[in-house]
Amino acid sequence: MFTFLKAYRKNDPSIKSYMEAMLLLPGPKAILFHRVAHFFYNIKLYFLARFISEFSRFITGVEIHPGAKIGKNLVIDHGMGVVIGETAVIGSNCLIYHGVTLGGVVADPTGRRHPLLGNGVTVGAGAKILGAITVDDYVKVGAGAVVITDCPEGATMVGMPAKIRF
Repeated sequence: MFTFLKAYRKNDPSIKSYMEAMLLLPGPKAILFHRVAHFFYNIKLYFLARFISEFSRFITGVEIHPGAKIGKNLVIDHGMGVVIGETAVIGSNCLIYHGVTLGGVVADPTGRRHPLLGNGVTVGAGAKILGAITVDDYVKVGAGAVVITDCPEGATMVGMPAKIRF
C-alpha cells in the first residue's frame, strides 16, 4: 500500500478505506500523476512531463508543475483549484486545502520563483503563498491569507498580507 494514503486516512476522518482514498479523492491521484510527470521532467522529457501534468489537471482539478519537488505524505484535501509552481518545494507531512496557490513572481538570484514549504506545514483554503520565500517547519497559514514574506518555524500566518499571529 502507498504510505501517503495513511496520511489521508489520518487527516480526513470521512475516508473509510485506502481504496476509497485512491479511487475517489483527487489529491492522491494528483500526487501519483505528479510523481510520474516529475520522473520524466528529471530525465528532460519535458513535453511528456507537461502532457501528464495537463492530463492530471483535467482529471483532478489540481495543477502541479512537473518540476515541483514534493516530499513524503503530502495531503491535498479536496484539491480543486490547487496550483503548485515549477520551482516550488514542499516538505514532508504537509496539508494543503483547496484553492491554494504556491505561485511565482520574479526569480531570485538562484532562479527560484516559488515558495519553499518546510515539514508539517498546513495551508488553509484559498491561501496564496507567492514568491521565492521560505515557510519554515510547522507553520499554519490561515484560509485566504496572502503570504509574501518568510515565515518562522511554528508561526501562524493570517491576513492580507499575512502577518504572524500567536
